[in-house]
Amino acid sequence: MSLRTDFAETRAHITRKSNIVKVPTSELLRMVEDLRQALKTNPETASKLALEFLTRIAASDTAVSDSAHGGLAPWQKRKVDRYLRENLENNIGLNELAGEVKLSVSHFCRAFKKSFDDTPHAYVLRLRLELAQKLMLTTNDPLSQIALSCGLADQAHLSKLFRRVFCDTPNAWRRRNLTDAQAEARSNP
Repeated sequence: MSLRTDFAETRAHITRKSNIVKVPTSELLRMVEDLRQALKTNPETASKLALEFLTRIAASDTAVSDSAHGGLAPWQKRKVDRYLRENLENNIGLNELAGEVKLSVSHFCRAFKKSFDDTPHAYVLRLRLELAQKLMLTTNDPLSQIALSCGLADQAHLSKLFRRVFCDTPNAWRRRNLTDAQAEARSNP
Protein backbone atom coordinates (compact mmCIF):
# COMPACT_ATOMS: atom_id res chain seq x y z
CA MET A 1 0.00 0.00 0.00
CA SER A 2 1.44 3.37 -0.99
CA LEU A 3 1.73 6.41 1.20
CA ARG A 4 -0.64 8.29 -1.09
CA THR A 5 -3.35 5.59 -0.62
CA ASP A 6 -2.86 5.69 3.16
CA PHE A 7 -3.33 9.47 3.22
CA ALA A 8 -6.43 9.22 1.01
CA GLU A 9 -7.97 6.64 3.35
CA THR A 10 -7.08 8.74 6.38
CA ARG A 11 -8.56 11.88 4.81
CA ALA A 12 -11.80 10.01 4.07
CA HIS A 13 -11.82 8.74 7.63
CA ILE A 14 -11.35 12.27 9.01
CA THR A 15 -14.18 13.74 6.94
CA ARG A 16 -16.69 11.28 8.40
CA LYS A 17 -16.47 12.50 11.99
CA SER A 18 -13.58 13.68 14.07
CA ASN A 19 -13.19 12.23 17.53
CA ILE A 20 -10.19 14.19 18.77
CA VAL A 21 -11.87 15.05 22.06
CA LYS A 22 -11.98 11.37 23.00
CA VAL A 23 -8.16 11.03 22.82
CA PRO A 24 -6.40 11.85 26.10
CA THR A 25 -4.20 14.94 25.87
CA SER A 26 -1.18 13.06 27.20
CA GLU A 27 -1.52 10.51 24.39
CA LEU A 28 -1.82 13.25 21.77
CA LEU A 29 1.28 14.98 23.10
CA ARG A 30 3.22 11.70 23.15
CA MET A 31 2.22 10.97 19.57
CA VAL A 32 3.21 14.46 18.40
CA GLU A 33 6.58 14.16 20.13
CA ASP A 34 7.18 10.72 18.55
CA LEU A 35 6.31 12.19 15.18
CA ARG A 36 8.66 15.13 15.68
CA GLN A 37 11.54 12.82 16.65
CA ALA A 38 10.85 10.50 13.71
CA LEU A 39 10.90 13.42 11.27
CA LYS A 40 14.47 14.19 12.38
CA THR A 41 15.76 10.64 12.21
CA ASN A 42 13.71 8.59 9.73
CA PRO A 43 11.20 10.17 7.31
CA GLU A 44 9.68 6.77 6.38
CA THR A 45 8.87 6.05 10.03
CA ALA A 46 7.55 9.60 10.37
CA SER A 47 4.98 9.08 7.62
CA LYS A 48 3.73 5.91 9.30
CA LEU A 49 3.52 7.70 12.65
CA ALA A 50 1.66 10.60 11.01
CA LEU A 51 -0.90 8.18 9.58
CA GLU A 52 -1.27 6.49 12.96
CA PHE A 53 -1.70 9.89 14.61
CA LEU A 54 -4.35 11.06 12.14
CA THR A 55 -6.18 7.75 12.30
CA ARG A 56 -6.21 7.84 16.09
CA ILE A 57 -7.56 11.37 16.42
CA ALA A 58 -10.17 10.84 13.70
CA ALA A 59 -11.44 7.45 14.88
CA SER A 60 -15.14 7.82 14.11
CA ASP A 61 -15.96 4.18 14.68
CA THR A 62 -15.44 4.68 18.42
CA ALA A 63 -17.65 7.77 18.55
CA VAL A 64 -20.52 7.33 20.97
CA SER A 65 -23.92 9.00 20.71
CA ASP A 66 -25.40 11.31 23.37
CA SER A 67 -27.82 8.62 24.48
CA ALA A 68 -24.92 6.31 25.35
CA HIS A 69 -23.49 9.08 27.52
CA GLY A 70 -26.61 9.60 29.59
CA GLY A 71 -28.86 11.58 27.26
CA LEU A 72 -32.22 10.53 25.90
CA ALA A 73 -32.30 8.37 22.80
CA PRO A 74 -33.46 10.26 19.69
CA TRP A 75 -36.90 8.60 19.77
CA GLN A 76 -37.28 9.48 23.47
CA LYS A 77 -36.29 13.09 22.82
CA ARG A 78 -38.84 13.41 20.00
CA LYS A 79 -41.56 11.74 22.06
CA VAL A 80 -40.99 13.96 25.11
CA ASP A 81 -40.83 17.14 23.01
CA ARG A 82 -44.05 16.23 21.17
CA TYR A 83 -45.80 15.36 24.44
CA LEU A 84 -44.75 18.66 26.03
CA ARG A 85 -45.86 20.74 23.04
CA GLU A 86 -49.25 18.98 22.89
CA ASN A 87 -49.90 19.38 26.63
CA LEU A 88 -48.58 22.86 27.44
CA GLU A 89 -51.95 24.04 28.75
CA ASN A 90 -51.97 21.27 31.39
CA ASN A 91 -49.88 20.70 34.48
CA ILE A 92 -47.14 18.32 33.43
CA GLY A 93 -45.47 16.26 36.13
CA LEU A 94 -42.09 14.59 36.02
CA ASN A 95 -43.75 11.23 36.67
CA GLU A 96 -45.81 11.67 33.49
CA LEU A 97 -42.81 12.65 31.39
CA ALA A 98 -40.60 9.87 32.73
CA GLY A 99 -43.45 7.40 32.17
CA GLU A 100 -43.73 8.46 28.52
CA VAL A 101 -40.22 7.15 27.87
CA LYS A 102 -40.22 4.37 30.49
CA LEU A 103 -37.49 5.83 32.74
CA SER A 104 -37.27 6.50 36.45
CA VAL A 105 -37.77 10.15 37.41
CA SER A 106 -34.16 10.65 38.51
CA HIS A 107 -32.69 9.04 35.39
CA PHE A 108 -35.15 10.95 33.20
CA CYS A 109 -34.15 14.31 34.74
CA ARG A 110 -30.46 13.60 34.19
CA ALA A 111 -31.00 12.42 30.62
CA PHE A 112 -33.35 15.32 29.83
CA LYS A 113 -30.81 17.90 30.99
CA LYS A 114 -28.10 16.22 28.93
CA SER A 115 -30.30 16.11 25.80
CA PHE A 116 -32.05 19.49 25.99
CA ASP A 117 -29.38 21.49 27.87
CA ASP A 118 -32.08 22.58 30.31
CA THR A 119 -34.12 21.18 33.17
CA PRO A 120 -37.62 19.90 32.32
CA HIS A 121 -39.19 22.81 34.22
CA ALA A 122 -37.11 25.48 32.46
CA TYR A 123 -37.76 23.87 29.08
CA VAL A 124 -41.53 23.82 29.67
CA LEU A 125 -41.47 27.49 30.72
CA ARG A 126 -39.54 28.37 27.56
CA LEU A 127 -42.08 26.50 25.41
CA ARG A 128 -44.94 28.28 27.18
CA LEU A 129 -43.36 31.67 26.62
CA GLU A 130 -42.79 30.88 22.93
CA LEU A 131 -46.45 29.92 22.63
CA ALA A 132 -47.47 33.12 24.43
CA GLN A 133 -45.42 35.19 21.98
CA LYS A 134 -47.05 33.42 19.05
CA LEU A 135 -50.55 33.94 20.47
CA MET A 136 -49.85 37.62 21.22
CA LEU A 137 -48.99 38.19 17.56
CA THR A 138 -51.73 36.08 15.99
CA THR A 139 -54.80 36.65 18.19
CA ASN A 140 -56.72 39.48 19.79
CA ASP A 141 -57.02 37.52 23.03
CA PRO A 142 -56.27 39.43 26.22
CA LEU A 143 -53.08 38.54 28.06
CA SER A 144 -55.06 36.83 30.82
CA GLN A 145 -56.57 34.42 28.28
CA ILE A 146 -53.19 33.85 26.61
CA ALA A 147 -51.65 33.04 29.99
CA LEU A 148 -54.30 30.40 30.66
CA SER A 149 -53.98 28.99 27.13
CA CYS A 150 -50.25 28.52 27.74
CA GLY A 151 -50.72 26.65 31.01
CA LEU A 152 -49.70 29.53 33.26
CA ALA A 153 -51.63 30.38 36.42
CA ASP A 154 -52.69 33.90 35.46
CA GLN A 155 -51.63 37.10 33.72
CA ALA A 156 -49.33 38.05 36.61
CA HIS A 157 -47.47 34.75 36.20
CA LEU A 158 -47.09 35.40 32.47
CA SER A 159 -45.87 38.95 33.09
CA LYS A 160 -43.37 37.90 35.72
CA LEU A 161 -41.85 35.15 33.55
CA PHE A 162 -41.92 37.31 30.44
CA ARG A 163 -40.12 40.19 32.16
CA ARG A 164 -37.53 37.81 33.59
CA VAL A 165 -36.72 36.27 30.21
CA PHE A 166 -37.28 39.13 27.75
CA CYS A 167 -36.71 42.15 30.04
CA ASP A 168 -39.99 43.61 28.84
CA THR A 169 -43.68 43.40 29.69
CA PRO A 170 -45.85 41.21 27.46
CA ASN A 171 -48.04 44.13 26.39
CA ALA A 172 -45.08 46.34 25.45
CA TRP A 173 -43.49 43.44 23.54
CA ARG A 174 -46.78 42.80 21.75
CA ARG A 175 -47.16 46.43 20.66
CA ARG A 176 -43.55 46.67 19.49
CA ASN A 177 -43.54 43.39 17.53
CA LEU A 178 -47.00 43.60 16.02
CA THR A 179 -46.65 44.78 12.41
CA ASP A 180 -49.33 46.85 10.71
CA ALA A 181 -50.28 43.88 8.52
CA GLN A 182 -50.70 41.61 11.55
CA ALA A 183 -52.77 44.27 13.35
CA GLU A 184 -54.98 44.65 10.25
CA ALA A 185 -55.43 40.88 9.94
CA ARG A 186 -56.29 40.54 13.64
CA SER A 187 -58.87 43.33 13.58
CA ASN A 188 -60.63 41.94 10.45
CA PRO A 189 -61.08 38.19 11.02
